[in-house]
Amino acid sequence: MHREEILRMFPERMRGRWQETADLCGNLQEIRLRVGRPVTVITVSGERFVDIEGRIVDRQEAGARITEREIEEIIQHLCQYSLYAFADEIRQGFLTIQGGHRVGMAGQVILEDTGRVRNIKYIRYLNIRIAHQIKGAADSILPFLYEKDRLCNTLLISPPGCGKTTMLRDMIRQISDGSMYGQGMNVGVVDERSEIAGSYMGVPQNDVGSRTDVLDGCPKVEGMMMLVRSMAPQVIAVDELGSDKDMEALQMASGCGCKLIVTIHGSSLSEIQNKKYMRYVIKEGLFERYVILKRVNGNCVVEGVYDREGKPCIR
Repeated sequence: MHREEILRMFPERMRGRWQETADLCGNLQEIRLRVGRPVTVITVSGERFVDIEGRIVDRQEAGARITEREIEEIIQHLCQYSLYAFADEIRQGFLTIQGGHRVGMAGQVILEDTGRVRNIKYIRYLNIRIAHQIKGAADSILPFLYEKDRLCNTLLISPPGCGKTTMLRDMIRQISDGSMYGQGMNVGVVDERSEIAGSYMGVPQNDVGSRTDVLDGCPKVEGMMMLVRSMAPQVIAVDELGSDKDMEALQMASGCGCKLIVTIHGSSLSEIQNKKYMRYVIKEGLFERYVILKRVNGNCVVEGVYDREGKPCIR
C-alpha cells in the first residue's frame, strides 16, 4: 500500500494535515474520527493522535478535535459526492473504498416499520480500517490442507483481531492459483462484508487468485446457493460462521461437490465443539482440517492444524 492511498481518502483541502499519517502507511491499522474527540490513529505499535498541524503526537489532549462539518465533508468525498449511490452500503454501516479499505460508520439509525435499518443519518463516527494484504500468510499451513493432491474441507478458528481474514484471503489466493500441493481450482467467495476481496465497484482490490469469483455484499446463506447455481465453483469460501442456517448452507454446498474453506470466531477446537450449531457438522466430520490461530506476545501465530478427529497435523 502506498501513502497516496491514505491521502486520497480525504478531500484535497485536508490532505496537508494527513501527510504524517500517510507516512505511517506500512504500519497503519485504523484512523478513528469522532466528532468533538481527538483524531486517533492505530498502528502496530499502539494508539497515537493527530494534532491540529497534522503531527503525530503521543498525548491524547494534544490531538485535534474533528468537527461535524469535517466528518460530513469526508463522507461526501468517500461517496464521490453521491450519498444516494452508496445508500445500500451506508445502511449496513460501512463503505468499501478503492484499495479495499473499509470505512465503518455510526450515527443515528433510521428504521423501517419492520425494524430493518433504512438509513444512517447524522453520521458522527468513522473508523477507517486500512487493508494490508499479506501474500504468503498461509504458506506454513498450506501443505496440511491437502491429502494426495485433494483439498480438504477446512475450518479456520481464531479469536477476533488475530488475522483470520488475512489468512483466509491468502488461502483462497493460493488454492485458486494452484501450488505444488494441488492444481488451481475455481473458488467462489461470498464476501458478505467486503472484507475478503475488498471489492470496489465489483472489482476485487485484493489479489484473491486468477480462478476466483466474488459475490460481494451478499448474505452467506443466499450467496452460497447463488454461487453453486450460477458459477459452478469447486471451492466455496466464507468468513465468520454464526448460525444454524450457515451450517445448513455449507452442508448443501458440500453435497453439491464443493470443497469448503471457512472461518469462525473462537479460541480452541473444544470451544467450537460446544457451539450448538456446530455440534452436528463436527460429529459428522464435515471438516477434515481445523486451523487454530492464537495471539502470543501481541503476535498472531498458528497454534496448530488438526484433522477431523482432532489429532495434530502440525503444532
